[in-house]
Amino acid sequence: MKKTVHVVGAIIENETGNILCALRGPEMTLPNYWEFPGGKIEKGETKEEALKREIQEELGCMIEVFDQVDDTTYEYEKVIVRLETFITKILSGTPIATEHAQIKWVPRKELLTLTWAPADIPAIEKLLSN
Repeated sequence: MKKTVHVVGAIIENETGNILCALRGPEMTLPNYWEFPGGKIEKGETKEEALKREIQEELGCMIEVFDQVDDTTYEYEKVIVRLETFITKILSGTPIATEHAQIKWVPRKELLTLTWAPADIPAIEKLLSN
């Protein structure tokens, strides 16, 4: 029986409509895949609280959380991931990659030129269709 992990992802959009993408490092699971930054929801946290905490920890930024974009469950080799993604924006701070190998701002229409973690792809497809 595989473990299910419930995670939240931040689709961080800047004033010019570019979206912050984060590259998983070689020591992480799913190395060298791009993803929306975020992480696991801790016990007693709302999704929004978890997302704010994770982005503070991973990128050193305070964010505001807006609408939910997607809710996807994806079965990987060793784990089942339920990923809920939300549109967010930075209120303060400049993102710094502390956990990821790299972060970069990518125009929305170019998102699919990156190699994404499979669980993130349905959210990208929704972003592109809007």
